[in-house]
Amino acid sequence: MRGRILIADDEPGIVAFVRRHLENEGYEILVAAGSDDYITKPFSIKELDARIGAHLRRERRRRAERTRVSFGRITIDYSARTLFHDSVPVPLARREFDIVELLSLHPGQVFSKEHIYECIWGYDAEGDDTTVYEHIKRVRRRLEVHGAGDYIQTVWGVGYRWSRE
Repeated sequence: MRGRILIADDEPGIVAFVRRHLENEGYEILVAAGSDDYITKPFSIKELDARIGAHLRRERRRRAERTRVSFGRITIDYSARTLFHDSVPVPLARREFDIVELLSLHPGQVFSKEHIYECIWGYDAEGDDTTVYEHIKRVRRRLEVHGAGDYIQTVWGVGYRWSRE
């Protein structure tokens, strides 16, 4: 898989056309409303490919710059997908690490349960945001076993954030 792409368009025919092309190019495709970028119609496939390539290169550079980050006694190695407390690995399941990664890459930013669910499980996933609550509860429990405190903070009525400290 070359990457994950979200297609947002109000015309089913355009969505189907673009989806087929990008799936043939090896991308995983998600379909929804809302985006970080858009291309006005009419557009060429070359322009579409160029924009996607540019976005993915920026994302890879951003991730490469932050492969290992420390928060107090916690260190997160994003490339190895491992969280450490005082150099001791804290075991996390795949989705648990995904949540830690999302929150810790944006310390202090509040994410709603719905947003976390869509980012981790996808727009078309079957389930609801209570899954987020259960996964965060498990991450907190694993961190507490290692004496790591409360790095994931609840913002009542809004969502969750990663502590900057």
